[in-house]
Amino acid sequence: MYVGRVDVRVLTWNLMHGRSVPGAHRDLLEDFAGALSGWEWDVALLQEVPPWWPDALSRRLGAEYRLALTSRNALAPLRRAIARRLPDVIKSNGGGSNAILCRHDRIAAHRSQVLCHRPERRVAHGVQLGYGLWLVNLHATAHDAAAAERDGRLAAAVAADWAGAGPVVLGGDFNLRQPAFDGFRHAGGRDVDHVFLRGAVEPASAVQFPDRGRLSDHDPVAVDVALIDR
Repeated sequence: MYVGRVDVRVLTWNLMHGRSVPGAHRDLLEDFAGALSGWEWDVALLQEVPPWWPDALSRRLGAEYRLALTSRNALAPLRRAIARRLPDVIKSNGGGSNAILCRHDRIAAHRSQVLCHRPERRVAHGVQLGYGLWLVNLHATAHDAAAAERDGRLAAAVAADWAGAGPVVLGGDFNLRQPAFDGFRHAGGRDVDHVFLRGAVEPASAVQFPDRGRLSDHDPVAVDVALIDR
């Protein structure tokens, strides 16, 4: 657990299955790794990650990681082979995962909970750091506001259950522009990407949006949070 104050920079980013706008028509693992390497963050909550990327990203970034598979992962070796050669052709059909990367802190626990299977598998995916903070990652259902609200509410309930009375950060792509969840405070966001807090954790600075260039179609959202020992 923590004594006094602990500061953590949390980044959330939807990687759009490792693609750019406009399409680069090549594998962009090194480009995404370079962007993440150049930004300041302690924990990165990533969505729409090619499932073979988290291990490679963790090695390039010197980070510990955990992943949870999401949708379109049947026949994974075939999907991976096509996605590496033709990412802008196969698009999301290359397979998906959520990933959490931790740069400076030990992961003490890891959990995931399937929220729905249709129209696509959605998962609440979380890690607990050594001093007790839970960080939970979500990519909610797209193109269906009611389903996105359901996913968000379920993920918030799961996050609260995992954390108990402890502090928790819930972040990700909620596919809602103004989501709100009982017991959680909005710490910052842009468009459909947001960060929420619960318990003895507070925003420590203004939300920031690192420059992604042409990578993805989502802006990364970075929030400094402080855990206060009360």
